[in-house]
Amino acid sequence: MAKSAAEMDYRVDPAALPGRWTICSMLFVATTINYVDRQVLSILKPVLAGSVLHLQPLLPGWPTVEASINLTDVQYGNILAAFQIAYALGVVFAGRLVDRVGCRRGYPIVTGLWSLAAMGHALVNSVSGFAIARFLLGLGESGNFPAAVKATAEWFPPKERALATGLFNSGASVGAILAPLAVPWVALHFGWRASFLVTGFFSAAWIVWWSIKYRTPLVKSLPAIAAQTPEASPPIEWWTLLRYKQAWGFMLGKFLTDPVWWFFLFWLPQYFNSRFKLDLSHLGLPLVVVYVCSTVGSVFGGWLPRGFTHLGMPLKTARLTAMLTCACLVVPISVAGGLHSVWLAVGLLSLAAAAHQGWSANIFTTASDMFPARFVGTVVSFGQVAGALGGAIFQPVCGHILQLTHSFEPLFLYSGVAYLVALLLLRTLAPGLKQALPGD
Repeated sequence: MAKSAAEMDYRVDPAALPGRWTICSMLFVATTINYVDRQVLSILKPVLAGSVLHLQPLLPGWPTVEASINLTDVQYGNILAAFQIAYALGVVFAGRLVDRVGCRRGYPIVTGLWSLAAMGHALVNSVSGFAIARFLLGLGESGNFPAAVKATAEWFPPKERALATGLFNSGASVGAILAPLAVPWVALHFGWRASFLVTGFFSAAWIVWWSIKYRTPLVKSLPAIAAQTPEASPPIEWWTLLRYKQAWGFMLGKFLTDPVWWFFLFWLPQYFNSRFKLDLSHLGLPLVVVYVCSTVGSVFGGWLPRGFTHLGMPLKTARLTAMLTCACLVVPISVAGGLHSVWLAVGLLSLAAAAHQGWSANIFTTASDMFPARFVGTVVSFGQVAGALGGAIFQPVCGHILQLTHSFEPLFLYSGVAYLVALLLLRTLAPGLKQALPGD
């Protein structure tokens, strides 16, 4: 019988396999690039809301003024919704693609798609053009987390998956750190269009690196995984995974909390600009501080269940305890909308962003806690769809609230309570993170 594309990846000499942490580093770099690409527009939003951008050219003869597009809050919210609707649509197919062809082939495909779409923003001249470019970006970027979580499930035993997920997921924060450092400088010297082009080279280099280095390991070549991997379940159709309450608990958790992270990514430059009058040249430091802290939160949150197991907790209890800790640390952000001190706001946002990333590392890992590895890509894609749909609803709401009230208070209030509600629903639908074994 002919072997599938995914099965062909298994024909690898175990001695030639790269180390687990090399794999984790590749996932980290891909996630970093992913978040730089999606962050560019939000940093430029205060500039695009005006009519022109005054440049500080480094090259003789370079233009000193670049036209903008007078982007309103409602229009910006609708552009973000286009991205998230496409993200929701794309992730349905991305998870299936990765499960079918394997991480080695599937991951470069989605990376190439989102990189081309990100650079395509430089070609547009209107709000509708941004909406189309953003839609295409969402289609491509939807594949990053299903592929990365599946690769983690293939390479890491259950006790190490949250830490590995936390490490690669910290790339989201690093990308969000690099973007406010690089984008304002590029925009002020070469124009906002040039800002959308800066990551194309790095995406191409990553695709080559991944294609050369990544192989799917034979389970028997990784004894720590083989010892903890249950026997394969009978084949089932992907949609029947929705019969399981565990899948719905995961999806609702993502639906309620992913929009908060999108809110932090897409609206914080506007918050600092409108609340504290920080312009493009001064936005970088507050944003960098917030996302540096979120990087620490991702790694620490991924390690936290391990720390609780050292206190004698079972692994899944430790996972839920870590998620409760993160959910409680987000609560203080509820008051950020009324603050008058920029650095107090930075402090609360840093705590909330760190807690979100710790939460994210653990909620992703609940998918591999509750489902066999061969279904993880699909289950994660369900969660990504739910999170993107939540964001597609929340972003236009943000735009309308801000254009009508000019207040961030209701948005921060939602952010503060979303995680506790999400954890309650997850524990109700999947008590103890009991494993779902399709076909039982």
